Amino acid sequence: MDDWVLPEINIERCDQCGACIEQCPTGAVEMGPRGPFFARPADCTYCALCDAACPQGVITCTYEIVWGR
Repeated sequence: MDDWVLPEINIERCDQCGACIEQCPTGAVEMGPRGPFFARPADCTYCALCDAACPQGVITCTYEIVWGR
């Protein structure tokens, strides 16, 4: 899991509204005392619904495009 890619969460800008948690279809994201975090990173499918749901724009899903052979 060293090369596991997860959406990035900017905790400093988060207002803890919980929209990302409500939209996560796998329940990978939970709310902690400082804000959302990936409680079950292996369950994250990188669907980007958390990114789209965040009204503060604190979640970022960076995609890497890889060309096939």
